[in-house]
Amino acid sequence: MKTTPDGRPIPPAHADERAMLETWLDFHRATLALKCSGLEDEQLRLASAPPSSMTLLGLVQHLAEVERNWFQRVFAGQALPPVFGEDNGDGFALHPGRGLEEAMTAWQTEIARGRELIATASLDDSGHLSEQEARHVGDEGVSLRWIMVHMIEEYARHNGHADLIRERVDGAAGT
Repeated sequence: MKTTPDGRPIPPAHADERAMLETWLDFHRATLALKCSGLEDEQLRLASAPPSSMTLLGLVQHLAEVERNWFQRVFAGQALPPVFGEDNGDGFALHPGRGLEEAMTAWQTEIARGRELIATASLDDSGHLSEQEARHVGDEGVSLRWIMVHMIEEYARHNGHADLIRERVDGAAGT
């Protein structure tokens, strides 16, 4: 697989649907990791785009929760608590004792578990939504294809946030 100069995997120009979805999702995961690299703890905790309180560390935690929700809870039907505790269901809240290494490890663990759960699944296989999610989507279930596209969208949106936050933190722009 080809990579960008910064090491992110380049999605192939021609591939089957599954490979295309997986590689674009991996590209966006790698982009978030890149946005957090080389920063000190206090920089990762800096909400640098007022009035938002969003931080790079909070984004990593949030996306660990998102990975768990869509692949483990929705797709695999597992009843699991939030990664970072019941009082931090969306993952954005920061804990003074939890730094990037712990958050990244949790995030990578959630990614690995999701990959395991979908490895042999068809893109047409479905997961079951919570009542609240079903109201938003308009259906009680969604296909793995839908989940993969949603995950790419989720990462792409949050990588835009990460880009703005990182630029405000230390001037690094683009990626």
